[in-house]
Amino acid sequence: MTILDELVVKAYPNKMMNVHPALIPSFCGKGYYGLRVHEEALKKGVKLTGATVHFVTEVCDGGPIILQKAVAVEYGDTPEVLQRRVMEQAEWKILPQAVSLFCEDKLEVTGNTVRIKD
Repeated sequence: MTILDELVVKAYPNKMMNVHPALIPSFCGKGYYGLRVHEEALKKGVKLTGATVHFVTEVCDGGPIILQKAVAVEYGDTPEVLQRRVMEQAEWKILPQAVSLFCEDKLEVTGNTVRIKD
């Protein structure tokens, strides 16, 4: 839960990944981490949330999006229950997948867009 120094981020462009517990651009940016993301999603009444894996840039949660996965919000969810569902159904699946794609050199970044090569 640390925002890296701009010098570190710029030294490794498109080499560091973050998994965010929401579908960026929703509920992201400075201060949106952990349960706060899920609390805000529930307050807003969204029907879908999820997770996003993106490259890290000097803009908090602003880097090119690699993968996203949606998760249903269910009636009666608490932030803790929703957090667990997002982790199990999305974060724990797409982060390893994104790392694998990176290691296989299958990610091509142009501007703020990531293309997954065949």
